[in-house]
Amino acid sequence: MNNFTRIILLSVALAVAVLPSKGEYPVNYTTEVMANAGNGTFAPYYMTANRHGILTQSKGLIVHAGAWRPLDTSSRFSYDFGLDIFGGVTNNTEYSKWHSSGSQSGQGEWNTHAEHPAYFWIQQVYASLKYRCLYINAGMKDRDSYMLDSYLSSGDMIQSGNARSVPQVRAGFIDFQNIPFTNGWLQIQGEVAYGIYCQNKWFDNHFDYFTGVMTKNMLFNYKRLYFRTNPAKPFSATFGGQGAGQFGGTSFTYSRGVLTGVDRHSRSLKSFWQALIPHSNGVEGYFEGQHLGSWDIKLRYRLRNKTEISAYVQNLWEDGTGMGKLNGWDGLWGLEYRAPRKGWLDAAVIEYLQTTNQSGPLHWDPADVSGTTLNIGQATGSDNYYNNGFYGAYANFGMAQGNPLLKSPIFYTKGGILFQDNRVKALHVGLCGSPAKGLTYRLLGSYRTSWGSYAYPRLEKLHSASFLAEAIYSLPSVNGLDLKGELGVDHGKLFGNRVGLCVTVSYSGLLNF
Repeated sequence: MNNFTRIILLSVALAVAVLPSKGEYPVNYTTEVMANAGNGTFAPYYMTANRHGILTQSKGLIVHAGAWRPLDTSSRFSYDFGLDIFGGVTNNTEYSKWHSSGSQSGQGEWNTHAEHPAYFWIQQVYASLKYRCLYINAGMKDRDSYMLDSYLSSGDMIQSGNARSVPQVRAGFIDFQNIPFTNGWLQIQGEVAYGIYCQNKWFDNHFDYFTGVMTKNMLFNYKRLYFRTNPAKPFSATFGGQGAGQFGGTSFTYSRGVLTGVDRHSRSLKSFWQALIPHSNGVEGYFEGQHLGSWDIKLRYRLRNKTEISAYVQNLWEDGTGMGKLNGWDGLWGLEYRAPRKGWLDAAVIEYLQTTNQSGPLHWDPADVSGTTLNIGQATGSDNYYNNGFYGAYANFGMAQGNPLLKSPIFYTKGGILFQDNRVKALHVGLCGSPAKGLTYRLLGSYRTSWGSYAYPRLEKLHSASFLAEAIYSLPSVNGLDLKGELGVDHGKLFGNRVGLCVTVSYSGLLNF
């Protein structure tokens, strides 16, 4: 029995254990049919971004069915559970793979092979228990940013909702809680999670087996600690940090088509502790595993007419230099507007993303080179955001777990499961509104420039402009029936010139057992 199966069975067992023996039992459900078509191999950027990895291809028909019971936050003891199943057909994508014909480096040939998303997959299966302000959750559950507006934002730097969820166990505060002896002026929220990646087969099908690292059976860690001043006041501030890590597993390193190393990383209790609180002397010589995170600050002001204006920043870091803000203006900088009532403009977001500094272009440590006579100290730059020499990319099934404006590995078909364009500057704008009864819209747009990465710089800068127009109409004659249409456009060399349409019909309701 693999770990994925164990997590599913645990989630189902938790849900069944708390089912009532009698009485009315309501469960929410939804059914959905999604059809999309466009040119090229992949769908336009905004039709793939921040959708939990559900849609990537330019043409497809996807069917979705789900059922869930939400937490009752007003009750001292509560529970929830959910199950989401997807299936469908899409177009293929040709990926390059190296087939070695000898033991020496460079002997072999490149071939292409067709890949496509699974015909059937479980997107979510989870169960949670809540007691007072604490909760524990097990399984796969789609998660979005806790601080940003996930509907309009370009994406959280650490937990964006762009990729499928990693099977995990997560525990923490259900929401912000008042800190004792502060008279409600200061609140706290925090979570800790451990999980395991289940993407081994995806690696087998997408890794090029020429150059780079492929790590299977990786473990996952996430933690967050936020503080917030009294939100009932006109001015409120949220500040803190979040971190993620990859550790454990077995790394297979290839160089010019030859397997040059197999490293089995520790999965001891000490490794779990080092993933939670990184410290030196790990098995990799620095910190055990890949560690990244962000320092987050959000300032919100509520006007007398209930209009809210917020400013926020997420400072991305990959090691100690970034944590000490030695990475210049790198980070996500944003402004958010929320109207006091529904209308033509309900909310708006404008964001600037920069990841070009990365604590400088150079990394040098004499300890990395045995017997070196150079005595020039250390240069701890080239943070290489979302990449790691032992654990590869901070991604799940090829989709970035952080901000998707850094182009995800799945979109590179010529080899290398890495973020090859992680030095970018980008401007993102999001708008939404409710101009008529039953009708809502969303507009997203961005422009970005990529310099590649410090390890593999682009010979020329690549530019890309992306746009999405989305409208949702809820039929008044059939409660729960929604029609959604999307138009996505990309222009530029980073993603290519692409146009796509997507139509979704969904129906949601409530079942009483």
